[in-house]
Amino acid sequence: MSEFFVHPTSIVDDDVEIGAGTKIWHFCHIQSGARIGKNCSMGQNVNVSNNVKVGNGCKLQNNVSLYEGVELEDDVFCGPSCVFTNDLTPRAKYPKGHAAYKKTLIKQGASIGANATVVCNHTIGEWAMIGAGAVVTSDVPAHALMLGVPAKRKGWVCECGQILQDDLSCPDCGRKYQFVQGQIELLSEQ
Repeated sequence: MSEFFVHPTSIVDDDVEIGAGTKIWHFCHIQSGARIGKNCSMGQNVNVSNNVKVGNGCKLQNNVSLYEGVELEDDVFCGPSCVFTNDLTPRAKYPKGHAAYKKTLIKQGASIGANATVVCNHTIGEWAMIGAGAVVTSDVPAHALMLGVPAKRKGWVCECGQILQDDLSCPDCGRKYQFVQGQIELLSEQ
């Protein structure tokens, strides 16, 4: 018995690594060179392109495509049909090839809402939250709550996912944060 699950309707190319406990559901395609960590979940119709790295504990909901150049650290959540890009100036007639793809890094614990778009060549910080339908066109600080088109910071979020109060404390779990050089860092846990 395999240490991971792949639904029979899915395709896994050669030279792919899949960690123990990972589940790949209906109609997915995992392309050559992809590296998927432990305990991940890939919903229906997920595509993981060549040489993409997915950390441990990631959850990709239905219809997510991770194109070459995208990297997810551990515990990243990608909501249904969220979109990633890897070319800022695409032309069908003038393909650039994988050496010209722009990188996108989604850091540990970040969440990307349903139908959000992440334009390539940016980093989304740890535990940031991108609202449903938002369009990310710049780097996102750790713990930032980003909403709208283009996405703008509308608040800060706790590691647990709750929007922080004005004093940067979490009303749910009690964690407290502080500003350090324009970003927030964990001060204490209750």
